[in-house]
Amino acid sequence: MSYIILDRDGVINFDSDQYIKSPDEWHPIPGSLEAIATLNRHGFRVLVATNQSGVARGLYDLAVLDQIHEKLVRELASVGGYIEEIFFCPHHPEDHCGCRKPQPGLIHQIQEKYPVNPVGTFFIGDSYADMQAARTSGCTPLLVLTGNGRLTLDKHPEFSNIQNFADLAEAVEYVISNKGVHGE
Repeated sequence: MSYIILDRDGVINFDSDQYIKSPDEWHPIPGSLEAIATLNRHGFRVLVATNQSGVARGLYDLAVLDQIHEKLVRELASVGGYIEEIFFCPHHPEDHCGCRKPQPGLIHQIQEKYPVNPVGTFFIGDSYADMQAARTSGCTPLLVLTGNGRLTLDKHPEFSNIQNFADLAEAVEYVISNKGVHGE
C-alpha cells in the first residue's frame, strides 16, 4: 500500500484567517472529499498533518478539535472515503516546537507509527510551511492553489518548480497517474 500525506485547512476544507473553531465552521472544499475517496480506491492510505495553533491560542480545545475531525471523517465516509489518522500540532508558533510545520516533526510522528518512506511519498499542501516540511522530510511536495496556495506560489518563487494544481481533486489525478513512478 502507498501512503500520501495531506494538509487539512486550505486543502481538504476551506481555511479562515479567524481559524476553524467549531464543527459548524468546517466546510469541505468542493471535490476534496471525493478526491480522498478516489485515493482510497486506488490503494492509498491517507494521513493528515495539520498545524492547529488555535488550541494554544485558546480559540478551541482538544475536545472541539476532535469534534471537527469527527465531522471530517463522517462526511468523508458518506462519499466512501477514509483517513488513517490525523496528526496535528497544537502549539503556538512562538513555542518553536519540532512538530509545527515547516519543521518535519509531524512527518516524523507519522513515520514512527506507519511504514512511510518519505522518498516517493507525496505531501499535498497549500502553504510555505507544508512545502518546507515536505522537502525537509524527503517527501515529494505538491501545491494546491486553494487556501493559501496561490499566495504561497506568488510569495515564494523558489517553489515554482513544485507541481501545482487548482485543487485537491486535480492533484489526486496527478498522483494516481504517477503512482508507478512514486511508490508502489
